[in-house]
This record gives sequence, structure tokens and C-alpha cells, in this order.
Amino acid sequence: MEPSLLIGGLSARLHGVSDDSQRYTAGLLQALAQVPDPRDPRGRIHLLPGLLAVAVSAVAAGQRSVSAIGEWAADLPMSARERLQMTREAFTGCYLAPDACTIGRVLARVDADALDSAISRWLISRTTAGVAAGRRVIAVDGKTLRGSGRPGAQVHLLAALDQGTGTVVAQNNVDGKTNEITRFQPLLAELDLTGAVITADALHTQREHARWLTETKHASYVFTAKKNQPRLYRQLKALPWTKIPVLDETNNAGHGRRDIRQLQAITCIGPLALDFPHARQALRIRRRRYNQATGRWSTVTVYAITNLDATQAKPADLADWLRGHWLIESLHYLRDVTFGEDASQVRTGSAPQTLATLRNTVISLLRLAGTTNIAKALRHNSRNPDRPLQLLEIT
Repeated sequence: MEPSLLIGGLSARLHGVSDDSQRYTAGLLQALAQVPDPRDPRGRIHLLPGLLAVAVSAVAAGQRSVSAIGEWAADLPMSARERLQMTREAFTGCYLAPDACTIGRVLARVDADALDSAISRWLISRTTAGVAAGRRVIAVDGKTLRGSGRPGAQVHLLAALDQGTGTVVAQNNVDGKTNEITRFQPLLAELDLTGAVITADALHTQREHARWLTETKHASYVFTAKKNQPRLYRQLKALPWTKIPVLDETNNAGHGRRDIRQLQAITCIGPLALDFPHARQALRIRRRRYNQATGRWSTVTVYAITNLDATQAKPADLADWLRGHWLIESLHYLRDVTFGEDASQVRTGSAPQTLATLRNTVISLLRLAGTTNIAKALRHNSRNPDRPLQLLEIT
């Protein structure tokens, strides 16, 4: 029998092979249906939204590798396969589970940026971040996937995270021929940033970024300033900090240490004007840390700038936003430690970025659900296949 006839005969025995035969309801499956399918239409058994839903559900159950995702899918009961809209075999009435090879090929070939955009739009639609505080605060930072290739050829991703909810609202790939700076504006271009505050580390303290945010996106910025902007850094360090009172102070203890943070702010106009677009205030944050193990104090001084004046942002708000930027570092830590991202040796095609997107999605949904211990939540989900589906609102 010719291969084309064999494929045609198999397809005729299955329900749900064509996109027209499935009508996805509102939710994650509908969002995933917006991702282009890279596969040849001939011989498809499983539809792309269902395959991606299986993968993200498995990650929500704590599965770390493509093989583990395939094994988890094979163990799914028929009721869960039906909710995930797996393909149904007409003769037996059974819902077929995709194997690890099928899942791996799809994750490696799918348009990872399109997947990021589709899921980010869905997450944004589910939250009203920043309403209570009056402002939406978004942190931007990048991360290298260490196991995704040899040094110099590793995948590097730039992400934007909503500090109010801990959800990832955008992510894209930083091509090895460029760096994070050139991907900053494309990362945030699709987001409505009117009235939002963007926090970023010193790498993104760039004049072009400041102009674009304030003039094009009508947003505000709080940037850390270091010696990569030598003139700006010298100006900040030379300000009369000894004459400026401490406007906000926090004192926290935990994990064998005590942290004392003090924030000073000064309006920079006239002779104190800074050589940076739209900069209105300069900030100095001094962090004194006592390590109980060594019995020693250490002091770190950090400078920052913002285009918000004293009437638009209180010192406590500025301190919270700068401290809240750590939340995106927490995201990277969770992906490394809890999901084993850096230990993953997946390198084929877009699979490293796609898996990172699935991890971002699970972390975002758990945070929206009020979860504080992500590892414990994954263990909880792993004991019942219905729990990951409930988290993803697949009913």
C-alpha cells in the first residue's frame, strides 16, 4: 500500500484531525490555537493546541524533561485526555495520548516567540495587575539557559514580569549575534505601558530606552545606574548625599542575616540636572547587611534614576519597586532549581525556549492562585492528573 493511502486511511479513522473539526472554548486551549502549526497537514494525528496543553499540564505536575512529559501523558486517564481534547480513535472510542517523540518534535519546531505572545496575552487578560496600587510595575531582565548549548551558543531569553502578580507578560529570544539592549524595545512593544513603571538593571540604563518609554509608550522608568554610564555615574556619586535625609528605611531579618535598607532621593533640576533623558530624581540606596555566621557587617551602595518627580512617586513606592525587581530573579531561580532548567540538555530547535515558556506559564498561574511554595504545589499536582488541568482552567 502506498504511504499516502496508509496515512489517509489512518486519518479517516480518527476524529479531530483538522483544525475545523475542533472548536476550542475560551481559555488556554483557545490561546494555544493562535500559535501556527509548523507541521505538514498530511498525517497529523494530534492538533497543536492539545499537544501544547499536554506539555504545559505535565510541567504543572512537576515533569522536567520531554521524556517525562511523554510518560506523564501516557498515564493520563481517558477523562483527562478528553478534557485536553486529544484525538479519539473512531473504532475503539479511546483518546490517544501523544508519545515523547511527537511532543519533542513539536516543541522543537513550534514558533517559540508566537507561543510566548499567545500565552502572555492570555495571562494579561486574566489579571488586573496594579489596580490597587494605581500603577503597574514591570521588571525586565534576561537569563541564559546554560544547558541549551556550548558556551557562546546558548539560548538567552529576555523577559518582562509584572511585579504586582509575579506573572510573566512577555519573553523573547536574544539572538547570539546581538545582546539584550537591542531586544528591550521589541520585548515591550506589544504591551500597553501607559502609566506603567519599568524597572531594569544597569545594562538597560540606555538613553534610547528612556526616550522610547517616556515619549512613545507614555511610561515611566526606574533604572539602576552603574559605571557602564560613566558620566551619569560620576554625576550621581557627586550629589550632596550627606545633606539629604533618609526618606525610607526597612529593617528585615531572616536566613541568618539582617538587612537594613535606606533610600535617599533628590530632585535633579537646574544645576543638579542629570545627563540622561527625562531624569527628574536621583536615588541612593544603601544596604547594610549583618551576617550572623561571620559576625560582620557589609555595606553596598546603589544609585538609580527615574523620570518621576517627588509628587508622582513616594519614597516608599520607589523603594518597593527597586526591591520588587528581585522578583524576576526569583523567577529565574525557580526555573533553575525547582524545574531543573539549567540541568536540561535539550538543544534541538526552539525546544529550550518553548520549555522555558511552559515553566513561566506554570509559575505565573501558581502565583495568580496565591501559591507561595512552588515546589510543594508541583508535588501536590503530581499526585492527581486533574489538578494541573484545574490550574490551567481546562474543564
